[in-house]
Amino acid sequence: MTEPAVPNGDVSWWWRSLGGTPPPRAPLPGDIDVDVAIVGGGYTGLWTAYYLKRAQPDLRVVVLEQRFAGFGASGRNGGWLTNTVTGGRERYAESHGRDAAVAQQRALNEAVDEVIAVAAREGIDADVVKGGEYGVARTPAQLGRLTAGAVAEQSWPHTDVEILDAAAAASRIRIAGTLGAVWHPHCARVHPTKLVRGLAEAVERLGVPLHERTRVREIAPGRAVTDRGTVRATHVLRATEGFTADLRGEHRTWLPMNSSMIVTEPLPASFWEAVGWDRHETVGDFAHVYMYAQRTADDRIAFGGRGVPYRYGSRVDTDGRTQERTIASLRRLLREFFPDAAGVPVAHAWAGVLGVSRDWTATVVHDRATGLGWAGGYVGTGVTATNLAGRTLADLVLERDTGLTRLPWVGHRAKRWEIEPLRWTAVNAIYTAYRLADRAEASGRSERTAWPAHVSDWVAGR
Repeated sequence: MTEPAVPNGDVSWWWRSLGGTPPPRAPLPGDIDVDVAIVGGGYTGLWTAYYLKRAQPDLRVVVLEQRFAGFGASGRNGGWLTNTVTGGRERYAESHGRDAAVAQQRALNEAVDEVIAVAAREGIDADVVKGGEYGVARTPAQLGRLTAGAVAEQSWPHTDVEILDAAAAASRIRIAGTLGAVWHPHCARVHPTKLVRGLAEAVERLGVPLHERTRVREIAPGRAVTDRGTVRATHVLRATEGFTADLRGEHRTWLPMNSSMIVTEPLPASFWEAVGWDRHETVGDFAHVYMYAQRTADDRIAFGGRGVPYRYGSRVDTDGRTQERTIASLRRLLREFFPDAAGVPVAHAWAGVLGVSRDWTATVVHDRATGLGWAGGYVGTGVTATNLAGRTLADLVLERDTGLTRLPWVGHRAKRWEIEPLRWTAVNAIYTAYRLADRAEASGRSERTAWPAHVSDWVAGR
């Protein structure tokens, strides 16, 4: 049976649920002088502006955005406000010691609560429910990774991971084929565009001009050159995440990795009574090409996965449009997880890009000598990490020596990605191998992590 076509793109369903994309703000009026120019109107740029102005109200701060605030990943993500340390704590333990790695974890736990607190203080109703993060295993190999990962997590403070056997997992959320699950409390479900829209309005209330429809062509010490004029600034901060490759000189800095989502029509009360999921946990799995989901405030399932991982030449999507085969794949997986949702139509599909550094580790950098700074490379963990990055960038710009500026991700620099066609070949080969590994594990041919996944991890540098 042919599946009916669904709305595809239009940036995201999150924006569509708010009545469509917002009316455009005024572009940059021409050349200006400021103290801090922030390039990018997503979570990173907006959080940085927010904390700078709260700390020093007389600071002249401007945000420059090519389309509109929340056009990128901040308006398209899965709505996971979670505490994941991008790249893993072990990297920081090796480079800075165990105490520094623990400090990074504790700071991300606190960032979850900080976002919730700011939303309440600023009157941002972002459908926040702190139900924790729930990860499920549906094959023996996945269960092995889940168990090993959970035991490793429990060896670190501030992780608070609980392991659930098949029976306990089924009593919590009835996902077909569940063999076991893990849960931790440091995660909240959010409506991402309600959060980014409210944050942009809060920044404007603080007196920060947000100039949309202003494309930055070049960043250099002391200036951001746009198609509307030049902004001269003591500090120029790059907050462009998955769109960084579009900037001059930054084409190989971060890889724009694609991720796609679908959202169902609202599901009836009978479905939720059968499935549970009444604590509104975010839901993921332990496949190599993993999925992520949330139960929305109006009782839909928003369900995401990788799709086509990368476009040649670091190209990005067109206003969130994804491939039809990706929509079909996500539909199939949704129905495997929740067979009772098979008859519920998909309401919308979309895609976005996230920034990936060559070592898959996030970073916050500010050079006092040049005034240049940046943050990003969140690899999909940015709903929380952007808040921590924004507070950290603010402290670095203001030359404050704080616990945030001493975190191990500060000053981290990864090597650049390979030139094409090596970049395209490697990334697509990696995810082809991951899919082969998932198929082998799902078929029962492998009760341990399938060998193509180990090869892919090595090539990826993970």
